[in-house]
Amino acid sequence: MDGEGVIDASTGYTRIRLDIAYDGGNFNGWTKQPGLRTVQGELEAALAIIFGRRGPSPTLTVAGRTDAGVHATGQVAHLDLSAEQLAWLTRPRGKKATGGKRFDGPTALGRRLNGIAGLETDVYVSRAAVAPEGFDARFSAVWRRYEYRVSDNSGPRNPLERNRTLWYPAALDLDRMAIAADSLVGLHDWAAYCKPREGATTIRTLQEFAWRRDADGVLIAEVKADAFCHSMVRSLVGATIAVGEGKLEEDRLAALRDELDRTSEFNVVPAKGLTLVEVGYPPDDELAARAEVTRARRPPLETPETGPV
Repeated sequence: MDGEGVIDASTGYTRIRLDIAYDGGNFNGWTKQPGLRTVQGELEAALAIIFGRRGPSPTLTVAGRTDAGVHATGQVAHLDLSAEQLAWLTRPRGKKATGGKRFDGPTALGRRLNGIAGLETDVYVSRAAVAPEGFDARFSAVWRRYEYRVSDNSGPRNPLERNRTLWYPAALDLDRMAIAADSLVGLHDWAAYCKPREGATTIRTLQEFAWRRDADGVLIAEVKADAFCHSMVRSLVGATIAVGEGKLEEDRLAALRDELDRTSEFNVVPAKGLTLVEVGYPPDDELAARAEVTRARRPPLETPETGPV
């Protein structure tokens, strides 16, 4: 698809998909908040600089909001550009005007966003492209996948990884943790593992939950669901760590889930070990239908993307 993209006849705008990575350590989460540094705030401030007076500054719609301290290597967002804004991006500048290399609109946008952020930035646009027709970063998504890193007493204490790994002061039984995690997979009400939000459902399909130990000895949880409610991933990880330490039995986690009440039997782990690694979408010809289905089944007050996890 070329840089001109698919223009929505009803709005006259072209939708751009951004793939984004960030170190969440110095961000107060994704969502823009007055007086706080956030990923959305930084990127939208850069967009305002890029487009100046060329129409309303674009805003971002994200696949999954992340909480303060949570990282991402596979975050997805979209924005809509007017014909004037897209033309501004593709206008020849400097040496480009005399025959130098030109970039299509989305590529130019990604380069300029990264240029404003700087070479040592903690947020980076890894890809910018015209979105397929019907694409919505939030509503078209069919799953989100996270990883959580834990180094127990038998694992390494690598200072270079300390900002994305929980150092846990006990030996953990990987086999017990894996059994407990597998027992939780499926469509359930996760109220016991979520912070309540007014008007929001806690019913989710946990598609995958597994633990492994990598070659360096770090324990890694892989968690995948259609969406997550607030603090769900960190609660699930904390509960299985309690099993790995011998504080809970493997079958206790499913029993707690079915009781539907928050509990003090395990601790919610810190945000720093958590990374959003991938967001899944259906084939292009199913994007619009998926978005309609997702919108239809969300209560009016619920934020339909992944909540802070």
